[in-house]
Amino acid sequence: MARLPRYFAPDFPLHIIQRGNNRGPIFTDDDDRRAFRDDLADAACRHGVAIHAYVLMTNHIHLVATPERATSLPKTIQAVGRRYVQYFNRRHQRSGTLWEGRYRATLIDSESYLLACMRYVELNPLRAGMVRHPAEYRWSSYHANARGYADPLVTPHPTYSELGCDAAGRHAAYRDLFRTALSAEVLQAIREATNKAWALGDDRFRERVEIVSGRRATRLRTGRTPSRGQPAAKSRV
Repeated sequence: MARLPRYFAPDFPLHIIQRGNNRGPIFTDDDDRRAFRDDLADAACRHGVAIHAYVLMTNHIHLVATPERATSLPKTIQAVGRRYVQYFNRRHQRSGTLWEGRYRATLIDSESYLLACMRYVELNPLRAGMVRHPAEYRWSSYHANARGYADPLVTPHPTYSELGCDAAGRHAAYRDLFRTALSAEVLQAIREATNKAWALGDDRFRERVEIVSGRRATRLRTGRTPSRGQPAAKSRV
């Protein structure tokens, strides 16, 4: 089934994935990752995108981010992509595209899924068998969100800020979330929504997105009406 057109709304967080062409590497070493992170921080600042979580894997990236305007994310991805590809091709003496087509993005219900999606992003290196704990992987937002390390790329989302009354409390509460694994239901919801450009949330949130956007935000209903999906409660994330 073809993915739906992307939809952006100011102040709605999104989960974004960008992969390398043919699943090939987009980073060969830390110098590449550092260059990309710097380019992303610059582009996000210029075009109005607040990044709440990220991970730079070998052949793809994940972001959780909130655009200020409908055009903020497309302009950011275009700017960083163009600049980084020029750098990467020049450094590695190659030519041609680096990316696998268009990036994927889906709107997130911040009350139900934001923290779960941030954990999903930061747990990527662990699921890939690269580390045993997200703290062991250098190129993610875990160190900022869970340990308070300075990271100019990371802007706290209001939902994250509600975890504690001060920075130390927020960091401790966020670390505690990682003591519980993401459920299979939540993992499937995140993956399906991102791959198909559905809205990531409960029925009420998806209906809201459809009204605002004028486009479908979930799977087509066939036959009998399915039971209403249960949102991921805050106690699960």
